[in-house]
Amino acid sequence: MRRTKALVKVAQVMAAEPHGRYWGYELTREAKVLSGTLYPILRSMRDEGWLNASWENPEESRGRPPRQYYELTDEGRAALGALLAAARRERRFADLNWGLAGC
Repeated sequence: MRRTKALVKVAQVMAAEPHGRYWGYELTREAKVLSGTLYPILRSMRDEGWLNASWENPEESRGRPPRQYYELTDEGRAALGALLAAARRERRFADLNWGLAGC
């Protein structure tokens, strides 16, 4: 997968809580990426085997549309760790917030 600033930002958010469950709007806010950028990244991560995706039970959605949740796989946690380690060494990512937990 091509290392882009948006991918690294999403990876930083997910690496801060590697066993968490994430949904799209939450990731757009936390990673500060647009949804048109985020969803292709999530699709690629899922295709690579880095993520599992599942839909929220409609009974839990409390009147709003059900959310699709994303969770890192073991392979995904390892891949994001390697991706972030490599990105830390690249000058083009120097302006990103590297103070997040797990990064």
